[in-house]
Amino acid sequence: MTVATPLALSFGSPIGLLALLAIPVALLLLAAARRRRTSYAIRFPAATTLALAAGSVSSWRRHVPTALALAAIAALALALAKPQRTVAVPVEGASVVLVTDHSGSMSATDVEPDRLTAAEEAAETFLAKLPKATRVGVVAYSDGPDGTLAPTTDHDRVRQTIEAQSAVGATATGEALQVALDTLAPNGRKAARPASAIVLLSDGKTTTGRDPVEVAKTAKKLGVPVYTVALGTADATIPNPVSPLSPPIAVPPDPETLKQIAELSGGRAFTSGDAGQLRSIYSSLGSRLATKHEDREITAGFAGAGLVLLLAAGLLSLPRVGRLP
Repeated sequence: MTVATPLALSFGSPIGLLALLAIPVALLLLAAARRRRTSYAIRFPAATTLALAAGSVSSWRRHVPTALALAAIAALALALAKPQRTVAVPVEGASVVLVTDHSGSMSATDVEPDRLTAAEEAAETFLAKLPKATRVGVVAYSDGPDGTLAPTTDHDRVRQTIEAQSAVGATATGEALQVALDTLAPNGRKAARPASAIVLLSDGKTTTGRDPVEVAKTAKKLGVPVYTVALGTADATIPNPVSPLSPPIAVPPDPETLKQIAELSGGRAFTSGDAGQLRSIYSSLGSRLATKHEDREITAGFAGAGLVLLLAAGLLSLPRVGRLP
């Protein structure tokens, strides 16, 4: 289970912050009271002797009760403003489908040790970020979808499906996206789960099958965002399968189309040229898709702190002067 993580502080009733004006007012009143006591002071010949008999109090100790009282006012004023903390909490019943390209271009070594291995390792990072309750499915594809797993909480099966791929064949991204979409929104019905998303990793242009851009438009209507990751570098090549003596084949990624897919579906596009960056992207996606932000009121904490500070100020002032600051 993912622990809620604090993200930001806000206020449900910010007008309550006006109570903080009590602090400068209290300081002005305290300064005025001290000037008044000085104005009415009288000479007493034995004052030095009495001070020695009573013992001295360090300057900073005389100010501690006042400082605590002011801090208490500040805490109570913040409590009046109903402070809220924004936290990331797990999404119950989240469902994600990983669509992974294992076409022949995934054998390119521009991403160490090669694109396919880097993608598999990044998927491990992604799964590690997800709560155990998150359902994960897989659609592996090249010439067409050839390795599918319905969303499940058995993440070990997900790993096995991903690791069973080998780099071969063409790139049918549109067909794979459609299978993933049918899994999350069967029969064209809008996805009913609280969080349904597709994560698509590909390293090249679609070379066969339906247009993935059109599938992305349908995904938007069905409430399933597609997060895309374009893997590889522009100058990447693979050996020519016809003959080792033939010129190598260029296999640049296609970030433009993947960005279009993400934008049309309501997702977000990423690009990666190295394994470390790819793992970082997948880690971020794992957190994004498995959590949601909620505001939680923390008024009681501020109110409690204010009362404790006020009590401490009173206790520290009594031994010195016999009254509250």
